[in-house]
Amino acid sequence: MNRIDKKFQELREQGASAFMPYVCAGDPSPELTSKLFRTLEEAGADLIELGVPFSDPIADGPTIQRASERALTHNISLPQILEIATSVRKDTDIPIALMSYYNPIFRMGETAFCKAAQAAGIDGLIVPDLPPEQAHSLLEIAPRYNLATIFLVAPTSPPERMKLIASVSTGFIYCVSVTGVTGARTMLSDEVAPMIAELRKHTDKPISVGFGISTPEQATQVAQVADGAIVASAIINVYEKHINDEEKLLTAVKEFASDLAAGVKV
Repeated sequence: MNRIDKKFQELREQGASAFMPYVCAGDPSPELTSKLFRTLEEAGADLIELGVPFSDPIADGPTIQRASERALTHNISLPQILEIATSVRKDTDIPIALMSYYNPIFRMGETAFCKAAQAAGIDGLIVPDLPPEQAHSLLEIAPRYNLATIFLVAPTSPPERMKLIASVSTGFIYCVSVTGVTGARTMLSDEVAPMIAELRKHTDKPISVGFGISTPEQATQVAQVADGAIVASAIINVYEKHINDEEKLLTAVKEFASDLAAGVKV
């Protein structure tokens, strides 16, 4: 049982859901990444998703694409991101799920990567462009380093595929709320509740919902049917307004994230 398992077990015993914000490593700067981590935890985050910026993020909408582009101007690399995680881990025990496209992991080598991720205090892996059918070696290696393997279910996933994804996912299952890319949306999709209800038929593992959550009200809606709410683009949209003022940026993020956390805990 790693930190992700412990956190969801703790929250289930409390009858609560998890608030899981996203941080793009290196955006707006590598130095601010660590400060954003601490700010989000202070605001009520239960877990944090740490994104590895990538030049061709096929699952990400314009907001996270902009964040990745800004991060890449700092020439940030996967080893540097793991150094940031190592630094953050000295001050917190919050669970961290690393979201990376497969190419950086492949280039480092799966075993070397998993070993380094564990040493950095990473608890789980989300690899959106690696389907279960092609993840055999990672599924074999990751558990050796106590890393959860988190796969994505979409509204278009048929029951048999949901069953497959549920069988190989550990930590939690990532439910994509809409067909398409990431990005804040004005309304939560009507597909979320039926998708989770179907998935519950195949597993009792924690289910977290992401893609599109942007208000406390939407976070509350998700928390009523799922074990966690993942928020990414909406948080980036907030700090983009103060990109050149660190104090205002962190203050705005803390206020916004606190409201989201309260929405999840209603």
